[in-house]
Amino acid sequence: MRPADLDAVLALWNGAAAAGETVYAPLTRGDFHRIFEQDLNYDPALSLVAEEDGQVAGWISGVAQKVFLPHENNENTPGYLTCVFVRRDCRRHGVGRALVRALEDAFRARGKAVIACGGNPVNLDWLVPGTPGHDHNNAPGMDEDCAGFPFLRALGFEVADREIAMYLNLKDYRPWPELAARREALAARGIFVGRYDPDLNYDYDGMCDRVGSEYWRSVLQSEIACHKQGVPNTDPRFIPDGRVPAGPRPILAAVSHPDRAIVAQCGPIDLQKSGRGWFTGICTDPLFERQGIASVLFNLLMQEFIAEGAAFSTIFTGDTNHAQRIYLRCGFRVVRRFAVMKKAL
Repeated sequence: MRPADLDAVLALWNGAAAAGETVYAPLTRGDFHRIFEQDLNYDPALSLVAEEDGQVAGWISGVAQKVFLPHENNENTPGYLTCVFVRRDCRRHGVGRALVRALEDAFRARGKAVIACGGNPVNLDWLVPGTPGHDHNNAPGMDEDCAGFPFLRALGFEVADREIAMYLNLKDYRPWPELAARREALAARGIFVGRYDPDLNYDYDGMCDRVGSEYWRSVLQSEIACHKQGVPNTDPRFIPDGRVPAGPRPILAAVSHPDRAIVAQCGPIDLQKSGRGWFTGICTDPLFERQGIASVLFNLLMQEFIAEGAAFSTIFTGDTNHAQRIYLRCGFRVVRRFAVMKKAL
C-alpha cells in the first residue's frame, strides 16, 4: 500500500460499513493515522493492496508485534490479521485469498509460526447495532455475522476461542439488591472494595501471578505510577480514543488489609468522547473468588460511570465465562459474537 492508495482504501472500508457488511465505525484519514499509523506496532510494509487496471481492488492490513509484555517475543507471538476488504465488483475472483496468502508469506519471512485474527494490538472501533452510534473501542476477533468469518474458515483458520460483546444503556442499569450488604460483609472480613489509594503500596504481583496475566500487571504498574507522579497516562495501550486523560484516573479495587494486597481490580476508569464508560477489564485473584467481590466491584464501576456522565457501557467476556451472570444482572445484553481465529503458517 502506498500513500496514494489511502482514499481508495478508505472507500473500501466505508462502503462496507455503509452497506452493513461490517460493524466497524466509518474511517477518516485522521482515524487511519491515529488507529494504524500512530500505533507503535504498525508497519506499512504489512498493509498490502491488490490492483486491477491500476485501481485498488482489495486491501489487507496486518501487524507483527513490536511492543512486548514480559515473556513475549517475536517468535512466540502471532502475526495479526487486522482487516481485509475487497471491492464489491472484484469479489469471488480470488482477490481476498491472494491478499491473505501474501500476508501469510510476509509473516513467515518475519519468523512467525501462526497468523491470528484476535488479540490484535491495533484496536478497531465498532458500532453496536440498534443504538444511536454507541461504540466499542476494540473488536476482539472476527465478527461471526460478517462474510469474513466463513471466508477465513475456508482458508484454514480455526476458531480458538469465542468472545461475546455485551451492551448496557446506563439509564437501564439495575443495581444489585445485595450490594450494600455484601460490601459490609466483606469489610467485616478485612476486604474493602472501592477507589484504590495508590499510596497504600499494596502488593498486586501475587494476584497477577496467580491469574497468569502480565497484561494486568502492566495496567496496574502504569496507572499507579501516574498517580504517584500526578500525571496523566500517555501509554497508547491504555487510552481508548487517542485523547490523553486530564490526569490520573480512578482505579477500583478490592484490597485485603490483613494481607496488604490488591485481590481484585477494575479500571482505570475513563469517559470516551462518544459517551462510553471505559475501563480495561475486571480481574479477581483466584484465592478470593466466589465471595461476591467481582459483583460488588462491577456494580461500583457502573455507578462510577454514571457519576462521570457516561451514557452507556460495552464489555467483552468469554462465551462460557460464568461472569456473564454478573453483567446480565446489571442489565447488560448480548449484542455480538466474535471468534478468535488462528492458523499455523
